[in-house]
Amino acid sequence: MGDDKRDDAWTQGPEVGRGSRDEDRRRAEEAAAGDPEQLRELRRLREQHMLDRWIDGVLVEQRRTRRWKLFFRFVFAALIAASLAMTTYAVFFAGRDMTGAAGPHLGVVEVQGVIDAQGEASAERIIEGLRDAWKAPSSRGVVLHINSPGGSPVQSQRVYDEVRRLAAQGDKPVVAVIEDIGASGAYYMASAADDIYASPASLVGSIGVIYSGFGLQEAIDKVGVERRVFTSGDNKAFLDPFSPIRDEQRAFWQTVLDTTHRQFIDDVKAGRGERLDDDPRLFSGLIWTGEQALGLGLVDGLSSLDALSRERFGGVPRRDYTPALDPLSRLSRQLGRVAAEWTGMAHHASPVRYQVQ
Repeated sequence: MGDDKRDDAWTQGPEVGRGSRDEDRRRAEEAAAGDPEQLRELRRLREQHMLDRWIDGVLVEQRRTRRWKLFFRFVFAALIAASLAMTTYAVFFAGRDMTGAAGPHLGVVEVQGVIDAQGEASAERIIEGLRDAWKAPSSRGVVLHINSPGGSPVQSQRVYDEVRRLAAQGDKPVVAVIEDIGASGAYYMASAADDIYASPASLVGSIGVIYSGFGLQEAIDKVGVERRVFTSGDNKAFLDPFSPIRDEQRAFWQTVLDTTHRQFIDDVKAGRGERLDDDPRLFSGLIWTGEQALGLGLVDGLSSLDALSRERFGGVPRRDYTPALDPLSRLSRQLGRVAAEWTGMAHHASPVRYQVQ
C-alpha cells in the first residue's frame, strides 16, 4: 500500500482523499465542457450529492437530540423514583433509633429549634413522641432532650401540661436534658419534668415574654406612600407597624404581656416547687449558664444525655421516639424558613413569644 493511501474501514479499500475527489470532478467538468447536456447532468448530480449530505447531517443531529431527550427523561424519572423511595422510607422506617427497642431502653424525644406549630418543634409532634415513649412497656424513663431558644407560648404550654400529666402518673421518670440552650418556652417545657439536667455551659432560663415590631409610620410619609387600612373596631389595627400607637393601646398590650408572663411564672413555680431559689431576678428574663442555674434551683444537676444514661439508667440503650419528618417536608420547611428570614417576612402564629432574642 502506498504512502498516499490509507485503509478505509467503511469501504474495505483505499480511502480517496478530498483532493483527489476534487481533481476528478474538475476533470469531468473539463471533459463535459463541450457537451451542455452532460454538464447539466454533472451539476445535477453534484446538487443531489450536496442535498444527500445535508439530509444525512440533519438525521444525525435529530438522532443526537433524541438521545439527549431520552437521557434527561431517564434522569428525571430516576430522581422522582429516588424521592418517592426516600419519602416512603422516612414515613415507614426512618426517624427512630430501634437499637435496644425490644429490651429495656431510655425513651428520648427531641426538642430542636424554635418552638412553633408549623416547625419541627411543634407541640403535636413532641406530645406524640412523649406518649409513645411513655406507653412503651420496656422504656425505663422518658427524656425530653432540649436544644431550643423557645418560641410559641401556646405550644410550650401544651407540652408542659402533657409532661405534668405523665409525670403525675409516677410509673417512670420524665427527665429534661438541656444541651446548648433551653431558654424561655423551652425551659417552660422542661420545668414540668421530674428533674432537669444541663451542661455547665448550657444557657438556661430567660423566663420572660417578648413582642417586637417596628414603627414605620414616618418612613412611608417620607417616601410618599399612603397606607390604606379599613377596620371595624377602633383598636383592630393597633399593632400595624405603619400606624401610630396610642398610649392606652400601649398600656393594654403591656397587660397582655404581663398576663402571659404571670402564666409562665406560675407554671414554673408549680413544676419546680421549693427547689427554686428566692431570687427576684429569676423571672426577669435573664438567662443563666447551667452552673449558675444549678445554684438558683433552675436545674437539678450538671450532666449530659450520655452521662445521665449511664449513671441514672444503668447504661441502657436509647431509643428516639420523636416522630419522623419526611425529607421533602423537612427540606421545604427549611427553605421556606430561610427565605422568610432573608426577606424579613418570618411569620409566627402568635406575635407574643417565649423566646430568646
